[in-house]
Order: sequence, then structure tokens, then C-alpha cells
Amino acid sequence: MVKIGLEISAILENVAQISTIGDEFRWYVKLKCTSCGEVSSAWQYLSLDESTETKGGRGSASMVQKCRMCGRENHVDIIKEHLSSYTSESDGTFSKIAGFECRGMEPVEFDFRSGWVVSSACSKATFNDADFSESEWYEYDENANQSVGVTELKYRFVKL
Repeated sequence: MVKIGLEISAILENVAQISTIGDEFRWYVKLKCTSCGEVSSAWQYLSLDESTETKGGRGSASMVQKCRMCGRENHVDIIKEHLSSYTSESDGTFSKIAGFECRGMEPVEFDFRSGWVVSSACSKATFNDADFSESEWYEYDENANQSVGVTELKYRFVKL
């Protein structure tokens, strides 16, 4: 079992924090089988509110999948205690926002997509379901008469 952390970095303009929307947030990833090295060609998602039983009834995981190349059953589980927000204190640097417990496969690519919550640094305004699929996002905080934005979104996976 390997624990992998997802770290992101971004440039924040008048943004206090970026977070995810509850247990139903979908983490879109491409996965690599650690046995044969096969990388999934399609995007797949992991979510806390979805769980699948593992082989032999030894528990459940966010994703259970058999490798198309070697036939090995692998699984990945989201570690709820490792979920956190990206804050203005981390502006421009990498910070861990999620952790995954991996058995037989590991995430190798991440797609930001939508479902993010952005909190303004100028007022108590929040913007729900922000879409980061273009690696940048802009909005206007009417309470503070300020623009807010998230740019230069990047990610990396690290072993925990």
C-alpha cells in the first residue's frame, strides 16, 4: 500500500481559499497499474460518496478496477483526513489538498474540472461550482467591488 498526495499550486487574486464541495466532489484522474505499467486512456473519477467492495470482502475503496493488461485487481481510496483547502498563504507554491491510499495502481494525471468553491479575500462572498478546466478562473465580487481570480493552476503527485 502506497499513500499518494495531490498537491496543487495557483496564483490567487483576492481569493482567501479554494476548496471542494463535500463528499460528492469528483477527483478526475488517470491511473497507472503498478504491476504492468498500463496507464488508463480515459479519465476516471474518485469520490468519497461512492464506494465499491474489494475482492474477498476485505473492505471497500473509492475505486476498484481490474487492469486490462495484467488482470490484477487494484484499488484506490480517498483518505478523508488528508483533504484540505488551498489557501492564500500557499499562493504560488505547492500545497497538499488530497491524499489517496493506493494498492496496485497510482494516479499519474489530474484534471481540475468543476465543482470547486472559491472564497473571496475581500468579503464573505463564496463562488460555488467554479470551473477550473481551463487552468484559470475569473469572477467579480460585487460585495467588495473587486475582481477575483485563480490562474496558473498546476498539480503534482507526491508519495506521503
